[in-house]
Amino acid sequence: MLDDSDDLPGDDIHPLFQGAPKSTEFRKLRKRLVQQVREATEAFGMIRPGDRWLVCLSGGKDSYTLLAVLHELKWRGLLPVDLLACNLDQGQPGFPATVLPEFLTKMGVPHRIEYQDTYSVVVDKIPQGRTYCSLCSRLRRGNLYRIAREEGCSSVVLGHHRDDMLETFFMNLFHGGRLATMPPKLVNEDGDLTVLRPLAFVAEADCERFARAMDYPVIPCDLCGSQDGLQRMQVKALLDEWEKRTPGRRNVMFKALMNVRPSHLVDPKLFDFAGLWPAAPGPSAEDPDNSNEIPHLR
Repeated sequence: MLDDSDDLPGDDIHPLFQGAPKSTEFRKLRKRLVQQVREATEAFGMIRPGDRWLVCLSGGKDSYTLLAVLHELKWRGLLPVDLLACNLDQGQPGFPATVLPEFLTKMGVPHRIEYQDTYSVVVDKIPQGRTYCSLCSRLRRGNLYRIAREEGCSSVVLGHHRDDMLETFFMNLFHGGRLATMPPKLVNEDGDLTVLRPLAFVAEADCERFARAMDYPVIPCDLCGSQDGLQRMQVKALLDEWEKRTPGRRNVMFKALMNVRPSHLVDPKLFDFAGLWPAAPGPSAEDPDNSNEIPHLR
């Protein structure tokens, strides 16, 4: 874990940090991101030395933050894995296909750009007015798993952050009838890959501040992001309102996801309520030999 004496390096750093602001505020932000990602990788046992990670890069603020922080940790000798950045070009109209290859090449980041027109599949299969997210996500995930296997990667690394996990929790609560969220680490259905979310402890606002300060070429999502009234956006607005009224509430709620008490929920599959009974009376501390017990009649 980083401490106050463990200052971040200056100019001798990965090219992803070239031109980083020199302000104290930015240095604190950068240090906080590095520390939170390191804490997440340790808390959830994400690292196996020698593994190869496929770091999924959409071109959004979150994935740029993920890429930069992982490379800083590796640069500092704190992440003993091989990193391969990957962008899946899903064929969205107007997608600036040259932005990410040029950026990654300039930064000296090993990468693979894959073109798969899942956009046409999604708009063909999903009726007008319905949300694209579910099918789009499944198609994207299937292609990323395939690429990871082809590249000899053991893990697919995604840029979901703390706020994504909270929004998913409330979507499942409000609309799915279950208590569940995005786990920071899981094994895929085939059992051959892990899916990792190292930004689990990172706030979305910090990703936005970081990517904006670094002036990374952020690419907006015109598929899901173009649809109004999504359930996720409604949940996000609700959380924003709660955070506005009570600053720090998001962090408190996320801590609750790490402090689960199965005996205080109502799932009999999770806790053995049927077998829960008071312990049988035994010898008291004051009367270990039961000498004051009423004798049994014979």
